[in-house]
Amino acid sequence: MARIFFNGQAMVGGPFHHSVADALIGPVTTAPGYRFFSIRDECPGLLPAPEVGTAIEGELYDVTLEHLRDVILPGEPRELELGIIELADGSPCLSMVLARGELERGVHKEITEFGGWRAYLATLGRTS
Repeated sequence: MARIFFNGQAMVGGPFHHSVADALIGPVTTAPGYRFFSIRDECPGLLPAPEVGTAIEGELYDVTLEHLRDVILPGEPRELELGIIELADGSPCLSMVLARGELERGVHKEITEFGGWRAYLATLGRTS
């Protein structure tokens, strides 16, 4: 089993939640130290940034490694890669993070100030 932090479309109410619904542990936040980006307003991407004090809202799931390999990872956009983050309680877990080189492309809108995907989507008049 693998604990994974989701902060976008796989969360409760999102279009991909059905694929992980039975693995939900509950809402969590990251530890401080993350920037947050919108990828084409389709999904978010975390970026570890120890110099910032921002924590990001999301949900924690416990999935099998097979489900991670066969279902979750194949559906992720190329702009994201699997990484390890720190949760507010200090524990590590997996999460999709902005892939190496993506920040330098300068094409992703920073949405750190919103603290979470749902709050950002609300500014667009969307819920998912």
